[in-house]
Amino acid sequence: MNTFRIGFGYDVHQLKPDYDFWLGGIKVDHEKGAVGHSDADVLIHVICDAILGAANLRDIGYHFSDKDPKYKGIDSKILLREVMQLLRAEGYELGNLDSTICLQNPKINPHIPAMKTCLAEVMNVAESQISIKATTTEWLGFVGREEGVSAYCTALIYKP
Repeated sequence: MNTFRIGFGYDVHQLKPDYDFWLGGIKVDHEKGAVGHSDADVLIHVICDAILGAANLRDIGYHFSDKDPKYKGIDSKILLREVMQLLRAEGYELGNLDSTICLQNPKINPHIPAMKTCLAEVMNVAESQISIKATTTEWLGFVGREEGVSAYCTALIYKP
């Protein structure tokens, strides 16, 4: 009998000039970038939290503290790879994940195929297991004012 579990992740990062903008493991050309202790890849962070939550392994901050200098500026793909190792150590595999990025600008849809390819490689899963969607907030709130980016993710995991 298969054991299925579902997890949810949510994250926000401030956007400011003079920062690189990493999203879904790729660098997106934009005049602003996300601010954070790591590379501030909001999409990878929510994916990590959704997977960790589904496996009842706490959250990304528990495993990779922003108080720990070894994670300062770290590539979030490294964190995601480690989360997948934690997941598999518990005997689980990823069924699928569904994510949404909330960002007024730049437009993300053209970057989604490259993000899926990158994430699938890092996670060692098929691209068909990764859903990435993008939306704006119709100029409302901090996302609409282009002050920040947020993302949501659900992940389904299972024990074969």
